[in-house]
Amino acid sequence: SRPPGRFPRISLICLENTHNRRGGIAIPVERMRAIKEVAERYGVKVHLDGARIFNAALALGVDVKEIAACADSVMFCLSKGLGAPVGSVLTGPADFIAEARKARKRLGGAMRQAGVIAAAGIVALTEMVDRLIEDHENAKLLARELARLPLLEVDPERVQTNMVMVGTQKLGLTAEQFAQKALRKGLKVSCYGKYTVRLVTHKDVSREDVLEAARIISEIVSEAMQIDRDDV
Repeated sequence: SRPPGRFPRISLICLENTHNRRGGIAIPVERMRAIKEVAERYGVKVHLDGARIFNAALALGVDVKEIAACADSVMFCLSKGLGAPVGSVLTGPADFIAEARKARKRLGGAMRQAGVIAAAGIVALTEMVDRLIEDHENAKLLARELARLPLLEVDPERVQTNMVMVGTQKLGLTAEQFAQKALRKGLKVSCYGKYTVRLVTHKDVSREDVLEAARIISEIVSEAMQIDRDDV
């Protein structure tokens, strides 16, 4: 085996919960605790990208504190599901936050008169957390509707929070082609790889909007299947 000097020294483990690229899945607290225990054994810090940590807590049925306790520092976003116009919060021990403030100052990240932004963040934390479950329900509804369509690759069982990943390869369309067709019909989706698109629900997406999105995608599927029949 190679000597230890050939490998970089690990000083930080970064986790994400919910996990964006895996379709918004919520990582169980037990798994995060296990990682934290290993990290502590080797003197390694753990940072959590908790941009959607409140989505994770609701999906897992736990207090958000249980997830945060599995890391030395946590960042969470106020402007995604929580609906604030802008902002994220970095949390951790007092000495860590003091260093973070210095780093922010060095990089020019401080803002003047930011109270109005903080006010929106307070509303996000006090009034918007519990309603995230509506986004989860809408995403699951969308996944069920899309799973009924031929050729689309959608697994409703994997939808835990507010994201739906859709495979387009069997449809004969790349993700970019699918996204362009959807945009022309008034629906925005994100491309995640060559043959995968992502759809996200949030406070401004209603149940009716979800059903309309499903209708638009049904049209795209029908048009793609018609092209295949015409080619034959």
